[in-house]
Amino acid sequence: MTQDIIKNRKYSVGVIGATGYVGQHFVSLLSDHPWFEIKHLYASERSRGMTYQQAIAGREKTNQVFKPEIAELQLMSLAELETAASDLDFVFCAVSMAKEEVCALEEKIARLELPVVSNNSAHRGTPDVPMIIPELNWQHAEIINAQKKRLGTSRGFIAVKPNCSIQSYVPAIHPLLSYEPNRINVVTAQAVSGAGRSLADWPEMDANVIPYIGGEEEKSEQEPLKIWGSIAGEVIRPAINPIISAQCLRVPVEHGHLAAVSVAFKQRISKEEILSAWENFKIPDQVRELPSAVEKFLNYWHETDRPQSKLDAGAERGMQINIGRLREDNIFDYKFICLSHNIMRGAAGGAVLMAEQLCHQGWIEQR
Repeated sequence: MTQDIIKNRKYSVGVIGATGYVGQHFVSLLSDHPWFEIKHLYASERSRGMTYQQAIAGREKTNQVFKPEIAELQLMSLAELETAASDLDFVFCAVSMAKEEVCALEEKIARLELPVVSNNSAHRGTPDVPMIIPELNWQHAEIINAQKKRLGTSRGFIAVKPNCSIQSYVPAIHPLLSYEPNRINVVTAQAVSGAGRSLADWPEMDANVIPYIGGEEEKSEQEPLKIWGSIAGEVIRPAINPIISAQCLRVPVEHGHLAAVSVAFKQRISKEEILSAWENFKIPDQVRELPSAVEKFLNYWHETDRPQSKLDAGAERGMQINIGRLREDNIFDYKFICLSHNIMRGAAGGAVLMAEQLCHQGWIEQR
């Protein structure tokens, strides 16, 4: 299958924001990827001309020892992107900029006929930009045709991955949609790496919980509705239900976003039916054999003290969704715990999987 997808060579890719937290994980995941090969790395103007190893020295965010062809690759600035666009089949984007700047940057890149696979939040609300968790809504890629029409492109477009905070509990709710969940209350306990920090460089988090993450609760309440929405003409129309209420907390954990979920259903459902839906959830054929896909997407722990961030966030290379403690709720119908790795499933790994899906379906073509 791999040879059918990559044809005569690997896809040539660029990483924008390559020296940042997520950017470094992009580079790590792409270093030995069977379909993708890093051609250019982009960072700020101050890093231009430095080797990648020089630029990240002293602020490494992964344990990866990069092979020489990556470690010695000279960084380019965004100003050089236009001249090098023809070298690339697509780019990953993970930049730290204002929303308006990111919107403008990603549309500019797309109009260079260069597909953008984005970790940024700027375009998640754009009606013709697909926001994809491949195992759940791979079909939303179809909206790319409408987006290309708006942008006036033949191959350039933007696709985004959703916020890391929703990727623990939305996959757990998804197999239960036929029972019509209509109210969800969720409290997320989010790791410091979700803010691009570590426990070592964030002393304020020592033995502390911060009960506010800017913009996170709005994303947690709105983005699932786009995931569960449908294409209507030239836009993705978000679902109306369920109503979601979210509170998002920063906790002193390195990796892993944990969610405490309570849910009410319109249709009657038993605990056994919920467990069966999770156990028997099938990954779509369009995703099953992708390099970053995992065989068991949803994993339920019957132990009363699992899942745990330290023990379970990294399961299946950090791409598995872990669930536990399903029980009846005194106000809602049921409550349970979910856990996902916020950098792998929630950021770089999820974006790489989405890129694989877009290549597999032919949305991203080699030049």
